[in-house]
Amino acid sequence: MTKGNAFVLGASGQVGRAAVRALVADGWEVTAASRGGGRDGRWPDGVRSVALDRTEEGALAAGLSDGCDVLVDIVAYDRGHGRQLTGLADRIGSAVVVSSGAVYEDEAGRGFDTQDRPDGFPAYPVPIPEGWRTVAPGDGTYGTRKIALERELLAAGDALPTTLLRAGAIHGPYSPGPRELWFVKRALDGRPVRLLSYGGASRFHPVHVDNLAELVRLAAANPGSRVLNGGDPEAPTVAEIGAAIDAVLGVESETVLLEGAPEGTVGLTPWTAAHPIVYDMTAAERELGYRPVVSYAESLPETVAWLRERAAGREWREAFPGLAKYGVDLFDYAAEDAWLASRA
Repeated sequence: MTKGNAFVLGASGQVGRAAVRALVADGWEVTAASRGGGRDGRWPDGVRSVALDRTEEGALAAGLSDGCDVLVDIVAYDRGHGRQLTGLADRIGSAVVVSSGAVYEDEAGRGFDTQDRPDGFPAYPVPIPEGWRTVAPGDGTYGTRKIALERELLAAGDALPTTLLRAGAIHGPYSPGPRELWFVKRALDGRPVRLLSYGGASRFHPVHVDNLAELVRLAAANPGSRVLNGGDPEAPTVAEIGAAIDAVLGVESETVLLEGAPEGTVGLTPWTAAHPIVYDMTAAERELGYRPVVSYAESLPETVAWLRERAAGREWREAFPGLAKYGVDLFDYAAEDAWLASRA
């Protein structure tokens, strides 16, 4: 006997692949929807794949047909997507929607998207609970769009019980913007040194795709209207991440620490922040019985192997467009060498 039918939007992406596997293993009949209708080679034959572009008028309604017991939305980004789901509430038993920790702001009103303000980086409590203050909803930034999505779905209440998962720094294979590349590429390029700002102490709480998929699985089986953080069992510093990746690759790199902020690209990494970003996971443990299925260090061999294969013979911007979109040269070795030479 199956648990019911699950419909996954964004199934061919990094998180969607893992979510489909977790739902199938838990006894759901799964329809995997994505714009290209692609499949993951690890999915069983029973997974039904469909090509669906949610931006096309009526496409999602047609894809749902008679409806589903749970809809998992990996690619919902704004108020419009929330309204799209609530407008189909009569066909959806419950929903699990991936949001983001980018919705939080600190006591000074600073969030992820306001780091260029004169008053600096946000300073969050450690760890951040789900009840902490958030940015105002709007259409201006990623964080404001995500909180607008959350508000729209939570307002539906019992008409569409929705679990919103505020994901941390997602990592694992198939990422379009893998942060781990910052260390992996340096090792593969034979760079003997890496420079880390803020004393290498920056912490940006990661969440592996399998841990996020476990949260999806548990929430699908336990419908409700709630907001939960999504994070790994630990939030390592950027220096600890570098050491762990070196261990996987079997290399030894020299780490040079800048005590303050990055100087241009020197000392800048995809985890860089002046204050720690760590999410409280006790609510997920209490409400869903969540237990992580993998630690950060345990997950690295698979991630590193995928990065090596993906990067082989390709320019990094082409291979990883999600990193390239930030418009920053993450591998400005000339600037690093000049900085080192000036302090020789």
